[in-house]
Amino acid sequence: MSGGAGIPWPVPLSLLAALALAIVPMPEGLALLRPEWVALVLIYWAMAFPQRIGVFTAFVSGLLLDVLLGQLLGQNAVAMALVAYLTIQLHSRLRVYPVWQQMIVVIGLIALYKLVALWPQGLTGLPPGTPWYWAPVLSSALVWPLIFVLLRDVRKRWLLHLT
Repeated sequence: MSGGAGIPWPVPLSLLAALALAIVPMPEGLALLRPEWVALVLIYWAMAFPQRIGVFTAFVSGLLLDVLLGQLLGQNAVAMALVAYLTIQLHSRLRVYPVWQQMIVVIGLIALYKLVALWPQGLTGLPPGTPWYWAPVLSSALVWPLIFVLLRDVRKRWLLHLT
């Protein structure tokens, strides 16, 4: 999966790392603040490679997250697909924004992700939880600069190896 029209190899590796971060055990108080790692990585790659990373990649990543977290199958998949679609639609603007403005967009995208992921729970009669459900919106925005810089460096190194 390198070069050509395929998905660049750093993408699946970073998504696997994000999936691992999503299930790493944490103290209960900190687990409530866990950033939405998979969504953040998908936002970055959809912004960087909008022709290669799209709704299907996001949907599959969301399904994997559903299985790993033991949640309703499709709950995260649909939400991830929507976030990827919106990111692709906005990618030309997002790429020129400074990181602090991207953080504001990330707040909106992650809040939408959390809202869409909450919807199936309501349909099945599960309680919506506590206001802490929304804490990852802020923590995700706060770690966005780290994700952006890290994945940008990975992408630049990968592109240097192609030439």
